[in-house]
Amino acid sequence: MARLPYLEADQVAPEYRDMLKRNTNLHKLLVNSPDMAKAFNGVGNFIRFRSKLDPRLRELAILQVGWLERSEYEFTHHVKIGREFGVTDEDIEGLMAETEGKPSKLEPLARAILRGAREMVRDLGMSEATFTDIKRHLSDEHMTDLVLTVAHYCAVVRVLATMKIDNEPFYKEVLRQYPIPGVS
Repeated sequence: MARLPYLEADQVAPEYRDMLKRNTNLHKLLVNSPDMAKAFNGVGNFIRFRSKLDPRLRELAILQVGWLERSEYEFTHHVKIGREFGVTDEDIEGLMAETEGKPSKLEPLARAILRGAREMVRDLGMSEATFTDIKRHLSDEHMTDLVLTVAHYCAVVRVLATMKIDNEPFYKEVLRQYPIPGVS
């Protein structure tokens, strides 16, 4: 159960109601501090709609954070979002294999990006070798977008966990296909 209330549109000032368009528990809780929610959502919206990083690779990096952090909410939401941007079942199976140190059919850049996301989650930052490997394929702008995307979603999973934000049933169905180890 969430630690703060989920607010509906009629419970927030009119100028903040647009933040509830997505109608997710995350957004409903964050509007308890509408100006902070607006700032926080601004980064997320840039990542999703304006970043020039390949959207499939972006979603794989976000999924890696959610999977590694065992964030049911983040992982399941981005499985559904990722499908809109070309993430396939084979990609998700590859992510799971790569996380376990097993080979996958993912292309080298996707494998390197997943490794970089794992390093940022586990070790605070990417190793020199991984950064260099990814940088061979990405521009400075894309590299910056990748690092900030992973960092942002490291923050998101911590917000979700600390606020105990409930996952919506529509997203929970993803767990039938992809159960997260250690999450019931």
